[in-house]
Amino acid sequence: MIVQSDCRHYTGYKPCGRREDCTACPDYAPWAGQILIVKLAAVGDVVRTTTILPGLQKHHPDSCITWLTDEAAIPLLKTNPMIHRLYPFTVDGFASVLAAHYALLLNFEKEPRALGFVRGVAAYTRKGFAASRSGTPIAADADSEYALRLGLSDELKFRRNTKTYPEIIYEMAGLPYEGQEYILELGRESLDFARRFSERLSGAAKSGAGCQPVNCGAGCQPANGTIAPPPARVIGLNTGCGSVFATKRWTVDGFVELINDLATLPNTRLVLLGGPLEVDFNRAIVARVGDRILDSGCHNTMEEFLGIIECCDLVVSSDSLAMHLAIGRKKQVVAIFGPTCHQEVDLFGRGEKVVSDLDCCPCYRTECVRHPSCIESLRGATVAAAVRRCFK
Repeated sequence: MIVQSDCRHYTGYKPCGRREDCTACPDYAPWAGQILIVKLAAVGDVVRTTTILPGLQKHHPDSCITWLTDEAAIPLLKTNPMIHRLYPFTVDGFASVLAAHYALLLNFEKEPRALGFVRGVAAYTRKGFAASRSGTPIAADADSEYALRLGLSDELKFRRNTKTYPEIIYEMAGLPYEGQEYILELGRESLDFARRFSERLSGAAKSGAGCQPVNCGAGCQPANGTIAPPPARVIGLNTGCGSVFATKRWTVDGFVELINDLATLPNTRLVLLGGPLEVDFNRAIVARVGDRILDSGCHNTMEEFLGIIECCDLVVSSDSLAMHLAIGRKKQVVAIFGPTCHQEVDLFGRGEKVVSDLDCCPCYRTECVRHPSCIESLRGATVAAAVRRCFK
């Protein structure tokens, strides 16, 4: 009996779903090699790292691509057609990853936990970041020296660098960058929720009233039981920015001014987005604008949040996960930048960046003593003008 253990259909159990015996199997499809990507966090950075996948597929055809990531990012990668094996950064995930020998290991993480783990991975070629003898991050090879120096020099990162994140990781991988975009596919849960949320938008548009946050998963219905056509434009306003760089968060006053301006656009529905950290923040906004905006709630699952993004034609957001999800789903994006580097973000020709002109930014500080800060100094009218330009 012949066993083709290098076949992509082989699992070690019989049958594989195609034939009982490997002998002369017409479906035999061996992997050309094994590639491991290590990118754990933050979730938005994991999403934008998917730009590397088309390049790997082009230059390493028929290779099995394995991705190791934090559990929080699994919902956004599990439906990706270019990832063949996906494992969480857990003990079980470690065991599965360590079972293979990799032709290429791409570690895009400088965190000690990632550096420590990849030292134990069997790999012929290592690129990205590695650990020094003292456990600190170093470049695995010359291709990653620039990426390492970006984290060491504020002058290089803040002032001189013009490369986007996709360009940087392609350079780290030793591949030519040809404008590849994020790869972000919707799963069934996100698609179903997007459909229900679209129905809710239709009902709210017909009634002309705001609704309570969506947490029940059901679409609102107009009084007569019919589904009204959805508004021509749906604009999502995301208030979230994560917990690490709270300095990226725009102000309640800024969002209120923006909402009052955009509410005058014809046949347009505004949707408020946020996560668990934005409950009080979003409540303060709704208290001031009323039914000018539809509150989507702050306790949606990742799949549901992605479904809401899918219903939007344009998303206004700071440098955050929502911004990357919108870019990945090819939405128009108005991205607000203060303390972080706008030049590393590519909108791929869909949207506009609103960048603070204060001379102290970007700074990547987690706290700011300046008042108003770079993000606080941005006016709602400025952001609204950018949104309106996107629809011309």
